[in-house]
Amino acid sequence: MKKLQGLITTAAVALLLVTAGCKGGYNGQLLGEQDRPSWNPITPYGMVFVPSGVLHIGPSDQDVNASYQARAKQVSIVGFYMDDTEITNNEYRQFINWVRDSVAHKTLGHTQGGGEEGGEGAIDWNQKIEWGGGQKGGEEGDASLDEMYLPEDERIWGKKEFDLRKLKYDYEWFDYKAAAATKNRGKSRTSFIHKESVDVYPDTLVWVRDFSYSYNEPMTRNYFHHPAFDDYPAVGVTWHQANAFAFWRTRLWEDYKTPRGEPLMDIFRLPTEHEWEYAARGGKKLAPYPWGGPYVRNSKGCILANFKPGRGNYPEDGGFYTVRADAYWPNDYGLYCMSGNVAEWTSSAFYENSYSFIHDLNPDIRYDAQESEPEAMKRKVIRGGSWKDIGYYIETGSRHWEYGDSAKSYVGFRCITTFLGRDITD
Repeated sequence: MKKLQGLITTAAVALLLVTAGCKGGYNGQLLGEQDRPSWNPITPYGMVFVPSGVLHIGPSDQDVNASYQARAKQVSIVGFYMDDTEITNNEYRQFINWVRDSVAHKTLGHTQGGGEEGGEGAIDWNQKIEWGGGQKGGEEGDASLDEMYLPEDERIWGKKEFDLRKLKYDYEWFDYKAAAATKNRGKSRTSFIHKESVDVYPDTLVWVRDFSYSYNEPMTRNYFHHPAFDDYPAVGVTWHQANAFAFWRTRLWEDYKTPRGEPLMDIFRLPTEHEWEYAARGGKKLAPYPWGGPYVRNSKGCILANFKPGRGNYPEDGGFYTVRADAYWPNDYGLYCMSGNVAEWTSSAFYENSYSFIHDLNPDIRYDAQESEPEAMKRKVIRGGSWKDIGYYIETGSRHWEYGDSAKSYVGFRCITTFLGRDITD
């Protein structure tokens, strides 16, 4: 009898919905809008899901610097998707080539729309670019693109190469924290829109600059260019460039989804330092390393990450400099090289005492320093340690910093995007 009543009720609700849809009304019932798109979350390619949970932050081992920068505290982290590896050279090259082609299209006038007020309009990607001088095929090419190449007096052996200074990515972002401040109520929305223009090509000279009296020029010449390093982590990328990459990635995804009428995910971005630490632990509470610990070798004596073992036996762990981004075993969330290989940018500003005042709900400390502000205000947290660091710095609880406008041969990044909902299995 109960089953029959359930079927009758279901049929009645279905009839009511059909009636409401046909008449454009709701028959006096609170049904919610009926034309909402369905939402079936998918895991973006190359990412893994990290569920919501609690994290006990603080030192994993002796504080070798006696800095007291990581005090014990419990925080809660909402779920997110995270790249299973650091962004690789080949993935970053997709960004570079997109910017290069967009500059070329704009130079050639390959735009559509723009309105009567002289707006630039959207790029018409269906137009063909006639590269010249051995670039992307074609012998003559379009003379309008000559400005994209180095002037003749800057060429070596007369080789025609792109002027990398021309590769700038322009984007906009909205400052929600400033907009939410009580003191800013009533201000124009334009007050919180920031426009950025970022040089996107990585600094390949970091391999020489970072190490005095050390021969690393082959890495400068080849690391970002040669296919041997396609699947190695991108380095020489500043914090600002990493952010630009994340905004471009968001735009690339949204430009694909929007014409299809599909609902969008949250933006791609850098993780906060505690999102990073939570993911690095792989669900293991108080684990000093992504594989658990307490040692950097397994029972067979094999080193489990790419760092500086002992007193400096760099190749002992299987890599001299960086290694493939998916080297070694992943942690229990499926994330590779969360310790070692390259340290990773986070979105967090670095303050020595931040653990004393951060919120326990999704802690996040950001500060966008202006060019004129003191250098100390431009520090950004990096996590995970790198191929040139000792074991202490590859622990999940160790924190360090670099200036946001600096590029290093041992710092890369990966992206995350917040999960929209309770859990992927919900």
